[in-house]
Amino acid sequence: MKRLLDCNTSDLEKMSKEERLAAIEASEGRILVQELSLFGQMQLLAPVSDAEIACAFGADMLLLNAFDCNKPSIPGIEGEAHEIIRKLKSYTGRLIGVNLEPVGSGELLSERELLPAGRLATLENVRKPKELGFDYILLTGNPGTGVDNNAIIQALTAIRMEAGDDMILMAGKMHAAGSKEEAGCSIISKEQIQDFASAGADVILLPAPGTVPGITFEFVKDMITYIHSIGKLSLTAIGTSQEGASASTMEQIALMCKMAGTDLHHIGDAAVGGMNPENLMTYSIAIRGKRHTYIRMARSINR
Repeated sequence: MKRLLDCNTSDLEKMSKEERLAAIEASEGRILVQELSLFGQMQLLAPVSDAEIACAFGADMLLLNAFDCNKPSIPGIEGEAHEIIRKLKSYTGRLIGVNLEPVGSGELLSERELLPAGRLATLENVRKPKELGFDYILLTGNPGTGVDNNAIIQALTAIRMEAGDDMILMAGKMHAAGSKEEAGCSIISKEQIQDFASAGADVILLPAPGTVPGITFEFVKDMITYIHSIGKLSLTAIGTSQEGASASTMEQIALMCKMAGTDLHHIGDAAVGGMNPENLMTYSIAIRGKRHTYIRMARSINR
């Protein structure tokens, strides 16, 4: 089994879901997931897509935020709607994921953001990513949407059979997502982690230390230790626009996440007008050095 850290595009294409998860685990906390914003159909450097830029700066996996399953579209990627994700994969050679949002009914800290039907975590919207060619689904919430952990658990339970044996399922919140009851340290508990796992999640998302108020290194390390004890993988996430902070801040967060034991490192999509390529590379060098960073940046998708 190759580490995902060392995988070529041709390796990924041949792997099953379980083999991909094992390849992530074998990489020992050195896999980077770059989230890409589709809000307002932003594009950092036209005509090149943000996905291609992320890959050029060291991303191992890509995650699309605000992707509408009913209206598939990605700035910089042309083609028929039903082929847009396969076209993206042909350009990048990466595993591609999508955010779907299970909206709860709890009290919010702010005004609720209404979502288009194509972004909700429904059975229909799980079928569409499979048809389009996505490799994984993340059940999470954008700011003000009211996504909560109970809604995530209910969505996992409802969709896991439809997702099938090939789709990796990830779940968790990068921030409160507007929920008053799940702000700060109340964002997740070990009981909820167990519920996520029992409902079908392969990977559990936690806020990275230093991103959400009260989320410390000790808190995250304790949660990740528990996640591993029940046989699941962890993803620490920067979902608070700190992907646009100083390079030294990125390095601190990166090393805290690695010391906490995470398997996957997520970098958000809301720096200034989207992703921050330099900070992606800074984060990569912090967790795996220039050697692995430059190899990933240079590795041809035709290998």
